[in-house]
Amino acid sequence: MERSSAVQRDGMTGSELLTARAETVALDDRGLADALGGLVDSLGYWGGKGALAAVERTGRCLAGTGEPTGPDEGPGIAGEGSWTRFIGRIGAVALRAAVEPTRDERRRRLLALLEIWADSPFADPRARMRTGLVRVAEGGPVVVRDERGAAVVVGWPTEGLRKFVDLRAGEPDPPGLGVIEEVTDVPHGGWGDAGQVRRLVELVRERGPVPWDLDAVSVLRDGTGMGRAAASFALAGMLGRGYLPYLDDGERRIHRLKVAQIEDGVQEPGRMGSLDRLELLADVLPEDPAELWEPQGMRAVAERIAHAWRERYGRRTVVPERTFDAVIELRPFPLSAGRFCATFTDHASTRGLGSDLGTWLQNSEFGPFLIAEGWDLNDFRDVLRVAVPNLFRVYAELPSGDPVRAGAPGLLRALRERVDHPGLLLDVGILSRTVGHRVADVHGRFGSRPYAGPEPLEVASVDDGLTVVVDGVVDRRGDRSQPRLYFRPAFYGDDERSRTLLAARADFSHTPEIEIVEWLRGPACGRFIERLEGSSPPPGSYETNPAVSAPDVLGQVAGGLGVDEDAAALYLQLLTLYAPSDRNIRTGNDWKAARHQKAAAVLVERGLVVEDKRARAGRQIFLPGEWLHAGKPYQPMEAWKAELLGVERSYNGRLENPLPLPTRTMPELFAHAWELVQGGRGPSA
Repeated sequence: MERSSAVQRDGMTGSELLTARAETVALDDRGLADALGGLVDSLGYWGGKGALAAVERTGRCLAGTGEPTGPDEGPGIAGEGSWTRFIGRIGAVALRAAVEPTRDERRRRLLALLEIWADSPFADPRARMRTGLVRVAEGGPVVVRDERGAAVVVGWPTEGLRKFVDLRAGEPDPPGLGVIEEVTDVPHGGWGDAGQVRRLVELVRERGPVPWDLDAVSVLRDGTGMGRAAASFALAGMLGRGYLPYLDDGERRIHRLKVAQIEDGVQEPGRMGSLDRLELLADVLPEDPAELWEPQGMRAVAERIAHAWRERYGRRTVVPERTFDAVIELRPFPLSAGRFCATFTDHASTRGLGSDLGTWLQNSEFGPFLIAEGWDLNDFRDVLRVAVPNLFRVYAELPSGDPVRAGAPGLLRALRERVDHPGLLLDVGILSRTVGHRVADVHGRFGSRPYAGPEPLEVASVDDGLTVVVDGVVDRRGDRSQPRLYFRPAFYGDDERSRTLLAARADFSHTPEIEIVEWLRGPACGRFIERLEGSSPPPGSYETNPAVSAPDVLGQVAGGLGVDEDAAALYLQLLTLYAPSDRNIRTGNDWKAARHQKAAAVLVERGLVVEDKRARAGRQIFLPGEWLHAGKPYQPMEAWKAELLGVERSYNGRLENPLPLPTRTMPELFAHAWELVQGGRGPSA
């Protein structure tokens, strides 16, 4: 292949024709990484100067408007090259640059990038461009150009591969930098030609950023089912985990979000990558950017984002904001509040829940690991470990008729079906060292038949139909890791094989999957389904109010203590509720402050409670006895109540262990607590 003199190496000499405009150089500093957070990959590569200038030089090299003067000159590197995804998708950057919540120091860098973009072939919808990976020889060219077009390296080398972008001048393929391993045509026809980009930049500089519209946020929330925080971030072009934690006070005020809402909203996009975010927002701006400043401008953008979201991810059931806020307080990590709610309201469309899930073991350099199609296993495991332990609080602390609460029976039935699928294999943990250190040590327990999956394992294994044991791998120091245990829930039960499995796991292995499978098949799960479907209180009322859910028990308490029913109800709630804060009590009982205070005064007068101030309690009266502290997201509470609910202390004496699985419905819990008090086993100083 004949190459022009524009064959360059990675270095930069500051050639006059390839030097970026002065205002770009002044802006091109570490702030660019934050400005583009969530839209590019590997932010650590964007920390130094030269990135904006490199984008500009790359465009000039492709267009042939900047000819280097020496063999060691090149456009330079902008990050790790993921910015080339902006080609055909620059609308996502433009949205973020235009809206009010973007702080000015970031907006300046985004506007500078857009100005560069408008002057480059990247903004020409007629340009025939490709991006991909090329294998370049060490010391090979980073730019080639001839009459067929041009190609430029845009990323650092990784195992001999480099990202590139090329521009075709005619029908033949453009010149190559080496052996192309992967190539993709860039999208065409979307928002972002040179005129639109320049127009948007001019309008922002002339009029200031587009004023924020909270009604547009509501439009987006209602159109997708996502939470208010995530909808606000999406409308601002700010979806991205790495970007949001750095919101300043001004941005938070514009979004009108609390810190907890912000932290949750960051998680809601889930496993969306930077390309997913770009494609979601690429074509949501109006053809004439001036429409953004019209009264309905941002609402039209919200509708377009909602449409793009539904096409890609479907529409979740919209839940009341009070429900969303209540779930945020649960901190159901790694699920966001939105994904947590959708698990209950839309479980049939949740990955891993809508149909049987098959999993298998696959080799890796770190040993075999569980895998399934796509992200189904990850989502299914998240639901098991988060939604089920939090089921009790969904049942107890959300009002009857709430869509999340109403979806609980369907979720539980779906989980029962999934764990009955013979093809589901789940992790148990480490083999106990008292049992053995190699698979060969457990043949007497689990037999000698090896695991048979889609591919042969590279380590020894045994499979008795219920339990799979696989050998550990040897690390660089020559140490072998302990074997791992897996089990098929469909074959787990009250039999000898299951008891052998339980006896073989290490004492420190916390195995929530086994406990949850037992719970799903046990009587407690059945009672919760029955209670939720058949005996729930009237719509809008709460199970935590004994006047609604356990009137017989309430009458016994009132008579036994010699107090009115309000004081008796409050006493039962202090005995049993995870978080009987003043706000939760008044919400659940539909009380005003005066009524609540009157009931509390009766309990104080009778010596049934003590008055105090305690961190994160949200109340002033407490059961007598020891108080156990807890850090977020765990709930501090009285030691007596912790024992009643099965909440275990951690090694440091605090309540920082996972939630126990529920064993009693609220009427059963009220009755049991009163039985303990009557039997002289109630709380005491």
